[in-house]
Amino acid sequence: MTDPAPTPAQPGPSLGAILLAGGRASRMGGVDKPRLVIAGVSMLDRAITAMRDVGAAPIVVAGPRSGSAADSETAVPAAPAVPVDSAEPAASILPCDVRWVREDPPFTGPAAAVVAALAATAAGSAPEPEWTFVLACDLPRVDAAVRQLVDDILLLPSDTEGACLADEAGRPQWLTGVYRTSALRQAAASLSHEGRDQSMRALFADVAIASLADHSGGAHDIDTWEDFRRFTKEDA
Repeated sequence: MTDPAPTPAQPGPSLGAILLAGGRASRMGGVDKPRLVIAGVSMLDRAITAMRDVGAAPIVVAGPRSGSAADSETAVPAAPAVPVDSAEPAASILPCDVRWVREDPPFTGPAAAVVAALAATAAGSAPEPEWTFVLACDLPRVDAAVRQLVDDILLLPSDTEGACLADEAGRPQWLTGVYRTSALRQAAASLSHEGRDQSMRALFADVAIASLADHSGGAHDIDTWEDFRRFTKEDA
């Protein structure tokens, strides 16, 4: 008796990505955090690679393309003493499938950056992805966060409009999340002044989001030089 043909694996949901790389990093003296290097790879490149690995398209980076002081309103201060091979910016992979946008004016917050990124893809001819990642580019373990979120959204109730990881205190980390693109667009359209100087809490006020325990450690970010030294020491 001939064995039945195996059932083809069902394709996963289509994915897009918005990577936020344009903050002031005021707690770190204004350094370009996304281009800090951990284990030989900048955090921006880690995020781009994680998105490419799951087939995300489009990938939109909201931030200065060159990462130079000329892209900022003020010069970037020098970083305090840290290991040279970990603190200096690395050459970015900057693949051609990445789009670049900036909120206008710059430094008006992550909600404004999300609105600008969505506007940059609104008129595209490609089909809209079902889900869009929104990720800060200060996540040393962004690949682990992405893997957990990709797995977990398959288990969510159909009426859930997004999922994000939570910190140890249970607080949702909006910038380590994935959201239904249609819900994200609707939320962005509801903000006044294109989201300038508004919070992520305001952006997601009416979005049904599941806050997930961070089993991967992927939501741990770098906010201070102490955080940076801890991660570089772990990776040494």
